[in-house]
Amino acid sequence: MTALPPPSPKKLGLVIDLDTCVGCQACVTACKSWNSQTRPLADADPYGAEPSGAFLNRVHAFEVTPSAGPPQVVHFPRSCLHCEDAPCVTVCPTGASYKRAEDGIVLVNEDACMGCGLCAWACPYGAREMDPAAGVMKKCTLCVDRLDNPHLAEIDRIPACVRTCPTSARHFGDLGDPDSAVSRLVAERGGVDLMPDLGTRPVNKYLPPRPKDRPQAAAPLAEVAATPEGFLGWLDRALARLPGT
Repeated sequence: MTALPPPSPKKLGLVIDLDTCVGCQACVTACKSWNSQTRPLADADPYGAEPSGAFLNRVHAFEVTPSAGPPQVVHFPRSCLHCEDAPCVTVCPTGASYKRAEDGIVLVNEDACMGCGLCAWACPYGAREMDPAAGVMKKCTLCVDRLDNPHLAEIDRIPACVRTCPTSARHFGDLGDPDSAVSRLVAERGGVDLMPDLGTRPVNKYLPPRPKDRPQAAAPLAEVAATPEGFLGWLDRALARLPGT
């Protein structure tokens, strides 16, 4: 089993705005494309009757039905949350899953992964995927090969999903710094952890809608998000309906 490193002051992660995500799948496409450059992610018979493959980022759609008025479709992006107390790391029998001590990013050493699937079993968010071609587990890396690449322009040294999002629904930064742009956004918008009762302390946060800015469009989701507890309850129910969770 693998021990977690001491908590790092720097906590790199994503802040996802459910109010502005339109479900265009641009982040999914960018993620798949970028992460298929060195070790291609499996993608078998993508347009056939039984497609299979591995995705590090997915966007699901749910219908929210208010007590009055028309229903609203809510788009819910899902990827690794880079938990501070990551159960996928501590359960790994080979040490393939680990957490970077300097910034808290959870990664997989694919050369050490034996494909046992214990990390997928331990992850309560369904963020791990077995690559059927490679026989190893895959997950979001926050594009560390972009973050650590000094040859990329500064504007490109962020995750591919963030760089490509046309509505700026995805934000990246240091959530361990209370003065960072992402931390201020979480504080201003009431960003929440997903399923906080599990004690995994996810670094990534989700932002609720802004009914004052868009009263008609946001009304259905705003009804379930009237309180932090109501919003978290909706997120928990939505996650429970996803495959692999």
